[in-house]
Amino acid sequence: MTDPIELRETVRRRYAASALQVTEGAGGAEGVGAGCCGAEPVEIDENFGSVLYADDERGALPTEAVAASLGCGNPTAVADLREGERVLDLGSGGGIDVLLSARRVGPTGKAYGLDMTEEMLALALANAAKAGARNVEFLKGTIEAVPLPAATIDVVISNCVINLSTDKPAVFAEIFRVLRPGGRVGVSDVVADDALTPAQRAERGDYVGCIAGALSFAEYRSGLAAAGFTDIEIVPTHAVADGMHAAIVRATKPSTAPAPAPAAAAAGAGGCCG
Repeated sequence: MTDPIELRETVRRRYAASALQVTEGAGGAEGVGAGCCGAEPVEIDENFGSVLYADDERGALPTEAVAASLGCGNPTAVADLREGERVLDLGSGGGIDVLLSARRVGPTGKAYGLDMTEEMLALALANAAKAGARNVEFLKGTIEAVPLPAATIDVVISNCVINLSTDKPAVFAEIFRVLRPGGRVGVSDVVADDALTPAQRAERGDYVGCIAGALSFAEYRSGLAAAGFTDIEIVPTHAVADGMHAAIVRATKPSTAPAPAPAAAAAGAGGCCG
């Protein structure tokens, strides 16, 4: 499967099904959290999901947010979030990283979650209500066209989502656009060894499973640099397949970066993956 539209729809269906699995385990979409036995976690291996979060983090959140976690890391643990900051989570899913971010930035800050999947957005909104989070907002859209104005975000986070995009240069450009000068990136993602060809990556796992679409270390670094980022750091944390790694990716938008022209800002404001 190589058609970008078909790939995106496959990703959307997969994460919609994951959201429904959680809500049905919790008593159905009409009563998230009402099930007698709590939410059913999505079945994934030990390299992905809520096991990558500390016990105190999991314990402070609705069980449905924890059960819906599908990422390959914990970006909120490495983003060094500060009181009063504005944070954007790309592909926010059930909302676990948005809710953790909201706690860290406090009532004077704000955490946005962006997702293209209606079912995940519904689950995230229910989780935010259950958590009593008032400084959060969930947006529908794709990570290639973020529905926020330019230079309004302090930190962009993401958890194993950028690899799912079929247009990664657009994602990097959008991250750069929405960040204020001096803003930073702190994401978890799957990254391939430089020696692996795209075909070899596909042999190790499918696209929707966060493997086939992964960039190599060199590709990730050059993509961020081409978008304008500096201080790029990519640190592998654990293996997810042969030659494939979960990694922490950090980068900074230069404080001297010029503000975008009004037309450019408007073009990007119209807004993947959950």
